[in-house]
Amino acid sequence: MQDTQDVPNPRPKRILVVGGGVSGLVTLRNLRERGEFAQVQLVERRDDIGGVWYLDDNRSGSSPSPRWPSPAYPGLIGNVLPEFLSFSGAPPFPEPLSAPTGQPFPSLSETHAYLRQFAAPLLPQIRLNIEVLAAEELSAQGGWRVRMREWRDGEPTEVEEIWDAVVIAVASYDHPVFPDTRGIPQLRELGLAPHSQGWRGPNGYEGKRVLVVGNANSGNDMAAQLAPLARAVYQSIRRPNFPGFPSLSDPRITRVVPIEEYVVRTVGGRNTVDARLADSTVIRDLDVVLFGTGYQPFPDFVRVLQAQPGQTPLLSPLVTLHTNRIPELHRYTLYARNPTLAFVGTAVASYTPFTIADMCSTWLTLAWAGEIAYPTTVQGLLEFEAERLAAVAAGRAEMEAASAGDTGQEASSLASYGVLGPFEEAYAAGLRAEVVEARPDLGAILHVWDPERTAVREGMFDTKRKALELAREQDAERESAANN
Repeated sequence: MQDTQDVPNPRPKRILVVGGGVSGLVTLRNLRERGEFAQVQLVERRDDIGGVWYLDDNRSGSSPSPRWPSPAYPGLIGNVLPEFLSFSGAPPFPEPLSAPTGQPFPSLSETHAYLRQFAAPLLPQIRLNIEVLAAEELSAQGGWRVRMREWRDGEPTEVEEIWDAVVIAVASYDHPVFPDTRGIPQLRELGLAPHSQGWRGPNGYEGKRVLVVGNANSGNDMAAQLAPLARAVYQSIRRPNFPGFPSLSDPRITRVVPIEEYVVRTVGGRNTVDARLADSTVIRDLDVVLFGTGYQPFPDFVRVLQAQPGQTPLLSPLVTLHTNRIPELHRYTLYARNPTLAFVGTAVASYTPFTIADMCSTWLTLAWAGEIAYPTTVQGLLEFEAERLAAVAAGRAEMEAASAGDTGQEASSLASYGVLGPFEEAYAAGLRAEVVEARPDLGAILHVWDPERTAVREGMFDTKRKALELAREQDAERESAANN
């Protein structure tokens, strides 16, 4: 298929949203309330909405569908302030119960409650216990064949539906990423290498020697929670994180350089792990290695028509396990070769995912409604991706040059195409300007991206750090009182 092929802006009438988390819910709302489409529905494979914010560890087992547990854990506290969790045109996110004590970030349960309240008017358009098996492109932009497995009364039934357009609004938590370090396959086979995907808190790690790999949210949270209980906690860091990332130093956590090899030894009938570091140091007799090494965007059920010149197009996965991003997207949203396929909250991570999903899906709604124009050739639609990839490459080169003197350090893995980072303001403000030009009335309710609000967003890092420091002080006071 040639990049100069004409792809006129489509005007779909029947739209299916896949995924009932943050991105899917706000997309459903915006398509229904800000567009005029004949039919819009959302399907979710679990038995409740909320996505990552729906923790079902203690559910009764009454749901007929299989379980897809959230990677969240009891006691999780977010790192985004309520004002950036509030959807446009909806009631604001309530003040967290902990706010008067100096903890301004909401809990897992508070966030899920807000999403359930937001979703209440949308329930007639939401179908639960439905797993999407495949979303397959039809020829000549004839829509999408969506094959699904519906769970009712404990029995699965496969159904097939045709939709004009599909929005993929699923997160990447089904596909945890592990490094390619020697020895990891054996660790995983023996159950010695759990991923943060299954982390449910530090209970059970008392007296253990633990190595945590990674220094983003998951790695830092696991190390901090293990420190008071474990016999020893090491944290391996391959790359520096973004400046200001909220993480407290702790004398009980020993930070080490990257791992080059893991070796399993059996001592007294018990498996232990030795970790050889890049500086030749060896950490011996580890009980477990915990990986907080992120996830891969991998909606493998999306299949598009692809062909070499002169050949008949065949259905192929849009992404593979060797793809580190969702390719060929205009504005991280529209599939360039067929703009009746869109992604919201799947292809890119941001400081404020609630408001970014709100903004992207509002833009998408007006684009599909014919109120916002965008390029009408594949080449034009691919220009955004090319520009972003070039900008990311330049940014990574700059970061690597700045850290050239740090042994074993590379540019942060968060400096990638799939992370907005410093580009968030320009990206979201550009979408907002096009939306407001088409619908001036939305200007009064949409979130704003400008230098002042960006400073507030980036300031959340410092706010989170202070909240962590306060929590540590409060824990110390409680421990002291209990010992007296």
